Amino acid sequence: MNTRRDSLTAVTAAVLAAVFLAPGLLCAQQTGAPPAATTGGIQRETKIIPIASGEWTGPRLRDGQPDVQGHWSNTIANHNNLTDPQGGIPGDPAARPLGPRELRAPSRVTDPPDGQVPFQPWAREKQQELLRFFHNPIRPEYIEPLARCAPAGVPKSFTWHGFEIRQYPGYVLLLFNSGTRIIHLDDKPHLPENIKLWNADSRGRWEGNTLIVDVRNNNAKARFARTGEFASENVHIEERYIFSNDGKRFNYVATITDPTVYTRPWTITIPVRRYTEEDEPDGWHFEVAYANHDGPERIIERYERICVENNGPFGNVAVTGR
Repeated sequence: MNTRRDSLTAVTAAVLAAVFLAPGLLCAQQTGAPPAATTGGIQRETKIIPIASGEWTGPRLRDGQPDVQGHWSNTIANHNNLTDPQGGIPGDPAARPLGPRELRAPSRVTDPPDGQVPFQPWAREKQQELLRFFHNPIRPEYIEPLARCAPAGVPKSFTWHGFEIRQYPGYVLLLFNSGTRIIHLDDKPHLPENIKLWNADSRGRWEGNTLIVDVRNNNAKARFARTGEFASENVHIEERYIFSNDGKRFNYVATITDPTVYTRPWTITIPVRRYTEEDEPDGWHFEVAYANHDGPERIIERYERICVENNGPFGNVAVTGR
């Protein structure tokens, strides 16, 4: 028995677990009301700051688009739970004690007022089934697609790590941890109905401080959260990205319509804030590295994150390498 080798192996395993599984463990760590605007962790704030649609008074790009390029991340929690974002996953064997519900962030579902997805009875039963077997996926359909390195989809991409917005004439490009998405700003029609995509097909336009996007051609394989909410291939989503004129925040407001799954259209709201060179990279919200160069200024670069399928417990995030 090589004691030195075994010790090094144990240390290496512990380090890897700390690096790669920390986001998942942070999700489960619930100790009452999360602090507002802390400097680390997944939970940040407990309220949605309203931003009204209206005139854009901030800087513009040469093609006239409001300049919203940069690094962004949601401010409440990750994709564990849609209707109780800071409440963890029901049935999680590693769950920690929770504080009072009224001290946690509100449901991401902002319409209906009860904060619940208006499922048809059969769809609610299916969602509860997916949730019940989340930590014990005895069938392939119970496995969270994101844990198998699939794209997070619409709208869950906005609650899975930070992301970057880049803009080009006629396009808005979204760079997510789990893939990319292009929003076309020209008059191109949507793809033929028989073509379905993980991140759907997006056609947008600017109205003042608001980017309005029509989202179709969704393959509906991605779920909305680890709590099992889903749509069908018939889903239609209208997104509104409402930016504050100081360029520090936006609210993602999406109305989701699918008469084959829901009893009525419903709305999800995800509050988002900007990250800049003044913020420290944290491996979650601000997932960047510093560029190597001769000057004194910080230059941040988004790095490619490589997902390794099934390398870790299903209830945790998929283990990733850089």
